[in-house]
Amino acid sequence: MPGKISAETVGQIEAEVERQRDDILKFFREIVAIPSMDSQIEEVGKRVQAEMLKLGFESAWFDRMGNTVGVIGDGPRVLLYDSHIDTVGANMDEWTNDPWQGKVEDGILYALGSVDEKCSTPGMIYGLSIAHRLGLLDGWKAYYFGNIEEWCDGIACRALVELDGIKPDYVVIGEPTDMRVYRGHKGRVEMKVVAKGKSAHAASNHLGDNAIYKLLPIIEAVKNMEPQLGDDPFLGNGKITVTDMTVVTSSINAVPGEASIFIDRRLTFGETPEGAIAQVEALIPAENRARGDIRVEMLRYEEPSYTGFVFPVDKVYPAWALGEEHALVQAGQEARRLMGLPDAPTGKWDFSTNGNYWAGVIGVPSIGFAPGDEKLAHMASEHIRLDDVVKATEFYTLLPGLID
Repeated sequence: MPGKISAETVGQIEAEVERQRDDILKFFREIVAIPSMDSQIEEVGKRVQAEMLKLGFESAWFDRMGNTVGVIGDGPRVLLYDSHIDTVGANMDEWTNDPWQGKVEDGILYALGSVDEKCSTPGMIYGLSIAHRLGLLDGWKAYYFGNIEEWCDGIACRALVELDGIKPDYVVIGEPTDMRVYRGHKGRVEMKVVAKGKSAHAASNHLGDNAIYKLLPIIEAVKNMEPQLGDDPFLGNGKITVTDMTVVTSSINAVPGEASIFIDRRLTFGETPEGAIAQVEALIPAENRARGDIRVEMLRYEEPSYTGFVFPVDKVYPAWALGEEHALVQAGQEARRLMGLPDAPTGKWDFSTNGNYWAGVIGVPSIGFAPGDEKLAHMASEHIRLDDVVKATEFYTLLPGLID
């Protein structure tokens, strides 16, 4: 069973969160208003660090990759709150208001990053500060980790652990959960299929060998592949999607000599990256396999961060799930109860998070909790209830005192 927190302490937390409501929302609006697309998080990171230091964190800094880290408390157990502070881009033709300044209607903020996922940052930082003052961080060293995630989830965590030596005992992930406790998600592997052909003038196309045409049967086979994929009672079935295509051609009047399709393959339990790649390789027609003119490659991420930091990794992201009865999951459910939220079952994300590294690679018990509906991520209608942004602060305050 989770540790106990008195009704008096719960009342103190509620009163303290309400007292700081305006500060929490002011901070939230300010970090949303700072653009942080394409992993450019330096400016928003500086603003986050200033807030942590104002609230009593011992220190705050940028790690080598350029992620923001803050620490509070000095106990032997380590708790880390993880929230990515980069966002996708904004298609200005789709937004009906300024995506950064946003607009508020009926207590709802419409803005880029309001759900995905600057929504958890204020609650995490204010929550840890309040927990520290009320003694709920006794025995804990707690980190806030505001990171780069959109283009390669898990890479920031890997760098923090492997290069900076910070490995938590427990992690809370701030991706949107609509105020529920989430405890897992599917994994994925990203790959491309490359077809080699022969270029020729389009007027003499019979002299060429069109690389695009070679991929058509594979695209069709991928389209119809999902019924053959794995399934799991909690995580659900595997998924596969052709997401992009590139062509190498001398002009639009030439037969292309090379073409590639890119595939996003979502992995459920019982599936492996190697097995998923082998499934796609099996789609290559026998004659192409014999000629060696079509191949499947796992993708790698080698893009530099805004600091110039490069940390090459294969684009493999394991599936993971924490058991319903795990102490961290039960502590999260108890925190919800103490907050007065309606009973709700634990859940899972449809998309991938940094949990693929924390729990999937290094086995750190992890849960998710945050305001916001994950289905609004990456949409021009992205929006969030401001009351939930404030209320979530209670969860992040309570949790350290509930983990046995």
